Amino acid sequence: MEGPLSRAALSGSAGDPAVPGDVPDRAPGNGDVMLRLLHTADWHLGRRFPSFPEEAQKKLSRARMEVVGRILDAARRNRVHAVLCAGDLFDDPAPAPDFWEGLAKAFHDHPTPEAPVFLVPGNHDPLTAESVWSAGHPFRGRLPAWVHVVDRDDFVFDLSPDAVLYARPCRSKAGENDLAMALPAREPGDARLRIGCVHGSTFDLPGYQTNFPIRREAGVLRGLDYLAIGDVHSFRDVTAREPVPTVYPGTPEPLSFEDSGAGKVALVALFRHGSRPRVEEEPVAFWRWLDVRCRSMNELRGLLTTPDLERHVVRLHLDLTVSLAEESELERIVRDLEGTDATHGRAGILVVDRAKLRIEAGSVDAFPDDLPPVLQDTVARLDRIRTQAVDEAEREKANRALAHLYKLVQRGDELIGGGAK
Repeated sequence: MEGPLSRAALSGSAGDPAVPGDVPDRAPGNGDVMLRLLHTADWHLGRRFPSFPEEAQKKLSRARMEVVGRILDAARRNRVHAVLCAGDLFDDPAPAPDFWEGLAKAFHDHPTPEAPVFLVPGNHDPLTAESVWSAGHPFRGRLPAWVHVVDRDDFVFDLSPDAVLYARPCRSKAGENDLAMALPAREPGDARLRIGCVHGSTFDLPGYQTNFPIRREAGVLRGLDYLAIGDVHSFRDVTAREPVPTVYPGTPEPLSFEDSGAGKVALVALFRHGSRPRVEEEPVAFWRWLDVRCRSMNELRGLLTTPDLERHVVRLHLDLTVSLAEESELERIVRDLEGTDATHGRAGILVVDRAKLRIEAGSVDAFPDDLPPVLQDTVARLDRIRTQAVDEAEREKANRALAHLYKLVQRGDELIGGGAK
């Protein structure tokens, strides 16, 4: 059994000013808060984002490390007694040194917290002889004394004389064992607060059978007061109507446009045994992922007014028909959002889907009547290709060529006009 925390550790460090936490000390009918936890999971340090441009990949990868500092800040600000990290902290059991060295440095660079931190291996980063969690790996030697790796199936830690943590690691990338049900059951007469921490999928999720399935009622059957789990990337209280919360905090930085409830940690206030703990969400993410479909130029113009656009990962679907003149404006807006080699974009990261962007029929009329004959022939030929092409890719090439030619003509007119002044 790991050593217990001192009472001083639970009540706050003598060297720190008394800063009120964000979790109130009392709740109607529950009495005093006996224990505060910060519960997080699914950091996925080392995750790659190959569908993004190279610079965007670096931004997203770095953000996963940077959020660790904000999680520790939230723990300190809320004066929690323990930080539970419920698996998949790395995206792979043997991450590149940049990531495990970076995490160890993040812990060391942060002011010594009032609370211990517990790291649970998940199914993405299971505990194996070759993994980053193994006792002989240099990562382990670089961790501060207040960071504990759950590297035993019988891991127990006395958080105080009145509270105990039970945790169990994943030892493979797939498994049929319910790690929550493998935790010890409450003994008769044990009135302590009992917290469980494991990684796996609850029975209502697809594929749970081979992803360390967790019974919905596991917390009740094991006599726990709170069951901290990881795997799902959006915040979710699986047992919102049950006496024992079983909670996914979600990933603290979204991983995809589908992670709608991500970017948070769970703040947990536990009262006496038998009272349902209070679970609250706290945002910690830097990036917000926005999947937007623009069906008109007004919708596209409106995108520029999105608050904090520089903190958004934007996937922009251009699903509209535009004239050649509007296409020029559209490209200026996209360039403004995306940035250039000389200027930063308005959006933090931008991915553009042009599959449903169409040039309006008859747009060739936007060309000046006094075009040189060779350009008139080119416009007519491209227009025929655009209207007669069976292959969508061929039609799109003609559209792009017409739009590019129109911009060149407009630029030539501007240059001529500017020179005449």
